[in-house]
Amino acid sequence: MAGKITFTIIKPRAVSKGFAGPILNKISESGFKISALKMLQLTRKEAETFYEVHRERPFYNELVEFMISGPIVVGILEKENAVEAYRRLIGATDPAKAEEGTIRKLYAESVQANAVHGSDSDENAAIEAAFFFASSERF
Repeated sequence: MAGKITFTIIKPRAVSKGFAGPILNKISESGFKISALKMLQLTRKEAETFYEVHRERPFYNELVEFMISGPIVVGILEKENAVEAYRRLIGATDPAKAEEGTIRKLYAESVQANAVHGSDSDENAAIEAAFFFASSERF
């Protein structure tokens, strides 16, 4: 059975360009309940730990540098089939290939300077949400 939560990050470039509000509005208008939300700046250690799964990939160091380059907004989103629904809303990782109207088509600059992260499975949604939010921070 598909889960009811997913996790998102509005990435540094999208935050610095003032896109956090419009992105959150698009999420809300798409029927998601935002059950946890905060703005923070990742330390290098936090970014390295969060993206540990990609450590052996060639883009790992650039990804860590990008993710510590400015504040981010992290959130837990609720909806039936949340992971699948959010991945449809954000669109393809490459904004040039993303469908019109998706968050990445509207707000991402490139694969590397992507506007948002979305969990790719129910298991990862739970892990990623727990990385950033204590149960007392979820509503």
